[in-house]
Amino acid sequence: MSILVGRETRLVVQGITGREGEFHSRQMQAYGTRIVAGQRPGKGGQRALDGSVPIFDTVAQAVAEAGANTSVIYVPASGAPDAILEAVDAGIGAIFCITEGIPALDMLKVVPVVEAAGAKLIGPNCPGATSPGRAKVGIIPASIHREGRVGLVSRSGTLTYEVVQAMSDAGIGQSTCVGIGGDPIHGLTFSDVLALFRDDPETDAIVLIGEIGGSEEEQAAAFAAEQLQGMPMVAFIAGRTAPEGKRMGHAGAIVSGGMGTAAGKVVALEAAGVRIAASPTEIPRLLLSAGVRPQ
Repeated sequence: MSILVGRETRLVVQGITGREGEFHSRQMQAYGTRIVAGQRPGKGGQRALDGSVPIFDTVAQAVAEAGANTSVIYVPASGAPDAILEAVDAGIGAIFCITEGIPALDMLKVVPVVEAAGAKLIGPNCPGATSPGRAKVGIIPASIHREGRVGLVSRSGTLTYEVVQAMSDAGIGQSTCVGIGGDPIHGLTFSDVLALFRDDPETDAIVLIGEIGGSEEEQAAAFAAEQLQGMPMVAFIAGRTAPEGKRMGHAGAIVSGGMGTAAGKVVALEAAGVRIAASPTEIPRLLLSAGVRPQ
């Protein structure tokens, strides 16, 4: 079993004819992801990926004619909010928005619509998700993964890659790796993904990669204390040396008024029984010391 993506995924790629959309679609298809449709207004009736994938003008057509149940969005920031809403309106259950640079005010209007529809939005400004050996949706490199039973959730794409590679090198495989994105207004939160891992019978331990800014890591700590008793969990918090008021990388990674500090997040997670890594490369050792077995 896996969360969000797997063998049951039937993917429609919104923006499949663009440079990024086509490139990453080829990578996803090569990994084994079942891409059943592409979508681009005005391109309906054409085919992509060397003729293997039909293109539709709308997501609704991709759902009705190709059975799409998951979407990934490679649409420029100006059109990405509407692309998300179109996927929701078509009944797509899991929507991955890779696009970065979407204004927060636009996402303030989009997120409540997604939630009201009962859909799951991952992102925007996220690397997607991979269930090793089953499917990958987004831009996470396929070569770094190893099949296993540790779930990973992260706000940072680059740190995701570093930690997954370190885990795989240590023989620790992953059940699913999820990048939720670093924007201040986004879809699934840490706690949302932790709940999915809690309910996944093939996930035995969890890695959380957080960073300064916001309060999601503290909320995740509270969730872990109440809902993840007995499940080993390791976390790394990036940005410990960032000065207050300074934006560091992600739009959501800003400390203001003493809130969102790395120290505060570490204290909350440690109080919940989460092991804290001093560096990303320390995570495999902490997992092994928590009883996680290499696969």
